[in-house]
Amino acid sequence: MSRADGAPAARTAPAGPPRTPRPRPAETTDSPEVTRLAARLATAGSADARAAVLDRFWDEVAARGTPLVEPLDGDPGHHAVTFLWRGGTATRQVLLMVNRLMDRADLAPSLMRRLPGTDVWHLTYRLRGDHRGSYRIAADTEGRPLGDLGRLAATGVGDPLNPRTIATRWHGPPGSVFELPDAPARPWPHPARAGTPRGTVRRHQVASAALGAEREVWVYEPPAPATGRAGQHTDTLVLLDGDMWFGQLRLEEVLDGLVADGAIPPLTVLAPHAVDNATRVREFGGHPAYVTFLAGELLPWAADRLPVRPDPARTVVAGQSLGGLTALYAGYGAPDRFGNVLAQSPSLWWQPPGEPAGETAWITRRYAEGARRGLRLHLDVGLHEWGMLEQTRVLRRTLRACGHPVTGSDFNGGHDYACWTVALAQGLITLLGPGTPPPS
Repeated sequence: MSRADGAPAARTAPAGPPRTPRPRPAETTDSPEVTRLAARLATAGSADARAAVLDRFWDEVAARGTPLVEPLDGDPGHHAVTFLWRGGTATRQVLLMVNRLMDRADLAPSLMRRLPGTDVWHLTYRLRGDHRGSYRIAADTEGRPLGDLGRLAATGVGDPLNPRTIATRWHGPPGSVFELPDAPARPWPHPARAGTPRGTVRRHQVASAALGAEREVWVYEPPAPATGRAGQHTDTLVLLDGDMWFGQLRLEEVLDGLVADGAIPPLTVLAPHAVDNATRVREFGGHPAYVTFLAGELLPWAADRLPVRPDPARTVVAGQSLGGLTALYAGYGAPDRFGNVLAQSPSLWWQPPGEPAGETAWITRRYAEGARRGLRLHLDVGLHEWGMLEQTRVLRRTLRACGHPVTGSDFNGGHDYACWTVALAQGLITLLGPGTPPPS
């Protein structure tokens, strides 16, 4: 399984097809702003004058926010994106961890550079204008050797000069978010408009014989229907990793905006808690017991208590990373319950014990060899997800060849909730919004 910050997490699941190829190093460049700062310092003369130049620089950066996004002469499609850290006298090195622009097997290229004689640590990437992503920064005051940078990475925190934060899986320190001018717009009001009707989020305990345990489930119910629509049944989204989406990312605010704008119809969301990483790895992927829980226990539980429409054409199962693979398997295994699959950055390397390795991902082979299942699928993956990108493209081609309607995008980002949040909203609009097949 890959973590949302791009690191391969420890797992007990079997190894899948050959691991993804080594990433291409992110292209660095020079920051025009830092270059101008160096020139001003060179002509400042006295120590007091240099200190004044630096103070003015940091004041401007604080007002502007980081990272700095600057145009590149003769290169209108890209920007110089400069990440900054204000070091102290004890700072020895600073590691910049941008989701999927950093190679965890080779951290040295992600070390920020110090402007000589100053407290300015910087690193500039040349990035296409539609990039969106998250990052953390780790400052080293011990002078760790290069071989110990992995332990330094574990100390990463958000950028204090960037007010835009994002939660980290399993309640780690929050990261920071950046998005370039041409990044896809959020398809919901942001921030929420005053007076937007609010849905409700409650947590329930659902007993599961298939899993041999209870599971906490976050349930989002849309705002109360308008006059004359009382008793209307809603579409249903089963969304994995509910503890992240509702416990930390406040997905309810996104859903409120989408419903209020009419981008999607009223939607009930059932979002099981993943419990912990070990449980997630044990249950996600291609495990029939988890599909039985979702399709045979959770959906009937909701039907007994909530005004959900028991129509697979209006029911979506969705997940990210290993959850994305789980969603694909749930659609494959229970098409009579889930007529729509929304899989983001699916961990297509996973395969069941005893499954022979091959060039094609296991779940891709399953769909290719099985009967057409009457599904609509929406598959998103990041351009910086290396081998996962090509595996997802192969899966899309295979599904289309089997006659499945397939939509989705290759977004300019990584394995990242900063990207998944926007893509999830767009995927729901594509699968459930105006113009999609009407309820049965």
